[in-house]
Amino acid sequence: MKPVALAAERAAVINALRPIVPMLAAMAGSHLEVVLHDVSKPENSVIAIANGHISGRSVGSSVLEGPQNDKGFAAATRIKSQDGAVHSLVEDYVTVTADGRELRSASAIFRDASGEPFATLCLNADMSGFQAAHGWLSQMLKPVVQQAPVAAPPAESQMDTLMQEIISEAVGPGGSAAALTREGKIQAVGAMQRRGLFIVKGGVERAATALHVSRFTIYNYMEQLRRRE
Repeated sequence: MKPVALAAERAAVINALRPIVPMLAAMAGSHLEVVLHDVSKPENSVIAIANGHISGRSVGSSVLEGPQNDKGFAAATRIKSQDGAVHSLVEDYVTVTADGRELRSASAIFRDASGEPFATLCLNADMSGFQAAHGWLSQMLKPVVQQAPVAAPPAESQMDTLMQEIISEAVGPGGSAAALTREGKIQAVGAMQRRGLFIVKGGVERAATALHVSRFTIYNYMEQLRRRE
């Protein structure tokens, strides 16, 4: 399909998805964040959002400013879905906000006629209220020791800073890949993929430089991770 036709197809799908964002939020209430991403523009991928207070994002936020461990971004880095479907759904997984709150998440990945992912519709439910109620009931029935959640590092707006932060966390203490085995590098690539690094332009190259491998090796590691799922 010609680029002009693909662009028209993408625009039509995105325009059809926009009104779904406020509709879902209105039905579910303030505990559900609904986000529409244009993944072709990772530096300001958020094009529609409702209840952005949950993750601290707004229209124009980057793809890296969202919750951590987002499996939807890992799925969006694949050109083709495993079953050959045009679109794919990643259901019921846990992500974590910058301040340590757990979200129950789901993502729909939309692909154009060429198989290229171009949009994701993400749902992030803030479970903190439900968890607080559950904790209170548990305490009333049987006292338990509550551990304070570990706060995740705060999200920052600068893409370079975020990319380096993701790579450093994936590589491990010291931020050096010198001591990593091949399997360790594969796991580091998996961690970077879950954070959405490879959606961003230059993400693969920066990962390759950090791990002292080639771009081809990074793609090979991603394929091995896909086969393990």
